[in-house]
Amino acid sequence: MIMYGSTGRNRPSVSRGSWRSRAARLLAAGCAAAALWAPGLEAAPFRPTDDRAVLERLPTRPTDPVQRELAELRRVHAAAPGEPGPAVDLARRYFNLALESGDLRYVGYAEAALAAAWRRPGPAPVDVLVVKAQLAQYRHDFGDALKLFDAAIALDPKHVRAHAWRAAVNMVVARYDAVRPDCTRLRELGEVLLATGCEAYLDATLGQARAAYDTLAAQLKAEPGARPTLKVWSLTVLAEIARRAGDAAAAEAHYKAALQLENSDQYLLAAYAELLTHQRRWADIVALLRRWERSDVLLLQLARAERAVGSPEANAHAASLRSRFADAALRGDSINAQDEAWFRLEFERDPKGALALALQNWAIQKEPRDAEIVLEAALAARDPSAAKPVMDWLARTGVEDPRLAELAATLRKTSR
Repeated sequence: MIMYGSTGRNRPSVSRGSWRSRAARLLAAGCAAAALWAPGLEAAPFRPTDDRAVLERLPTRPTDPVQRELAELRRVHAAAPGEPGPAVDLARRYFNLALESGDLRYVGYAEAALAAAWRRPGPAPVDVLVVKAQLAQYRHDFGDALKLFDAAIALDPKHVRAHAWRAAVNMVVARYDAVRPDCTRLRELGEVLLATGCEAYLDATLGQARAAYDTLAAQLKAEPGARPTLKVWSLTVLAEIARRAGDAAAAEAHYKAALQLENSDQYLLAAYAELLTHQRRWADIVALLRRWERSDVLLLQLARAERAVGSPEANAHAASLRSRFADAALRGDSINAQDEAWFRLEFERDPKGALALALQNWAIQKEPRDAEIVLEAALAARDPSAAKPVMDWLARTGVEDPRLAELAATLRKTSR
């Protein structure tokens, strides 16, 4: 997902938001600019019932500003039990850390902080509804997320983050007619760059990539004072559109410009690594991602690149991914289906298993990368008819993407 957003450091998405819900991560990224695609969207987290429970000692430094900030948010929350404001602030910060780091435990912490935020009669406050919706979309419960965003907007029609996230979730589930009204509302609320990016991402998905790119590039240039997070988001959207339009050089320039402003955003790193993957620039991927073993999607990309360059770490990283996917299966989680499909296809040499997972994922979310794994797996499994839902989507949307076009053409030849 690509998410859009409003102010401050808070980044709504996709997510690790999975990379899987790209639109939500990207769109939501603007909200803080939050994180678009997705995005969010990980395994069901453990929910501690006691804020004092010690689950694991994470490596921290006494001078780490993030840990100092969390400590202060926890102190304020503990001093005002049952008050929604401190609980929402703490939950939102945990959620943003999950998006930034890909560490699922932060989602569990967010849900624990929010659990007691509103137990009184009557409707919950808007911010409680919005954070609950963000957590729901992170679990891929898109239907529940949309209901919560609808409820929040009914209470506060001017809530920028709710409009941005609702647009992102509707992008992920391919409800394109529902996206543009929220983009328009963002413009009416004064978020012109955010609204332009929202419209551009939609238009690029519907076969108007060049016009969408030009419009967003012009608006970004017209707002040199835009908040840094919104600039990063806008550059990431431009890179995505350029990549889909086949302009790899422009895409890379935008990714690099965004990384100069923010070099630790998981979605941004994953998107840039995907571009490098298509160019088979394996050594560059290893250099880019070697610090990101905690994130499933980034570890998958890292292991793929390490295997290509003959690194001895590739096998260990593949074994780690295999263990993580097995653990998710034991929990009954299917949120990592897209990543596991790629893993089955590339590391386990199991195209039929990969295809089953890819189609399972496609039933939930429908973005270009979701389409790519279905097409790749259908080709590898020699089952072109299985890709019909994606082929129909390509015809209906007119989405421009050279890799998808190449795969679709090969499948059509194969099915003759």
